Amino acid sequence: MPDIGSSLLLIILILLAVVVVVAIARAVRIVPQAVALIVERFGKFQTVMYAGIHFLIPFVDRVRAGVDLREQVVSFAPQPVITSDNLVVSIDTVIYFQVTDPKSATYEIANYITGIEQLTVTTLRNVIGSMDLEQTLTSRDQINGQLRGVLDEATTKWGIRVNRVELKAIDPPASVQGSMEQQMRAERDRRAAILTAEGVKQSQILEAEGEKQSAILRAEGQAQAAILKAQGESRAILQVFEAIHRGNADPKLLAYQYLQTLPKIANGSSSKMWVVPTEFTAAFGSIARAFGGENGGENPLAKSPVGPLDGPGFSDDFPETSLQDPKEALAEARGEAERAGDEASVAGEGSGMPYSRRAQSGQAPHGQSSPSDPRDHAWNVDDDEVEAIKRGEEPPQP
Repeated sequence: MPDIGSSLLLIILILLAVVVVVAIARAVRIVPQAVALIVERFGKFQTVMYAGIHFLIPFVDRVRAGVDLREQVVSFAPQPVITSDNLVVSIDTVIYFQVTDPKSATYEIANYITGIEQLTVTTLRNVIGSMDLEQTLTSRDQINGQLRGVLDEATTKWGIRVNRVELKAIDPPASVQGSMEQQMRAERDRRAAILTAEGVKQSQILEAEGEKQSAILRAEGQAQAAILKAQGESRAILQVFEAIHRGNADPKLLAYQYLQTLPKIANGSSSKMWVVPTEFTAAFGSIARAFGGENGGENPLAKSPVGPLDGPGFSDDFPETSLQDPKEALAEARGEAERAGDEASVAGEGSGMPYSRRAQSGQAPHGQSSPSDPRDHAWNVDDDEVEAIKRGEEPPQP
């Protein structure tokens, strides 16, 4: 019997020790940071335990729930929402909230996360229902602000503060997405065309400006070249004129130059007729006067308006020249005239009249007009005119 009693006493002591250990374990609670414990006594709210060590009355106080005081992030599933232009879009939302009153979060609402989700959906439908698709896609900040204001006001009595609401995604229907892509592509094509046109416009403007500047510079260069050329020609004329005056040219020199030019006129390969102008007789008269016809053998240089060669501004360093005798020059010119007449008579045999007879009768050579002009009579020079020139007299006019 004593052994049975001892065993029972040992068992009772062991059970008592276990109960004491369990009671002590339930009476001492260590609460971690950012966590709050709701304590009830006999089923009634007693207190809120925050971070630290706390003691409870065993079998009297009970921990109802633990509440996380940190900011929490909850992402809700896409919700279909209808816009004002009757388009259904799917919107994903993200809520950032924090429990500020653990007692209210425990006793005011059974599940505050579900309550926040449903409140977000209803508020989102009200906000999006007053906007069209374009405004919905471009007014994210406005939608976020309205959602946050409504949720914060509704969750205040739950002991929850909504810090931020974000729209994670707005997905329009597939057909609308295709139309939006086409619109975007057309808009980009339009901008590209505008930029291309602006580039072409600028390039054409720059090209026109370049051509304008080039034309202006080219015209200025041509003007300068023309001015320089005119200045050069004027200087050359002045130098020639000065050289002539310094050389004190007399009528004999001018007549000689005139006679030297006549054979060149007659030697043309295409010349069928040699026209001697009326100045030809004047040249012969000048030659005659130069050799003392009218002035009685007086030197024409004595009455030259230029004056003597030893005047101021003149020098006698010109090289000596040997001029051809005027009589020889006259004979040479006469021979050239006769040869030209023979060639013209040969060319005019088809007309039935020799060249000299046609000239005397006033009939023009073949292919020429009638010599009605008195200056054209000189192509028939006779011996009387030559003799008159030798005597220093004026040749008889026809």
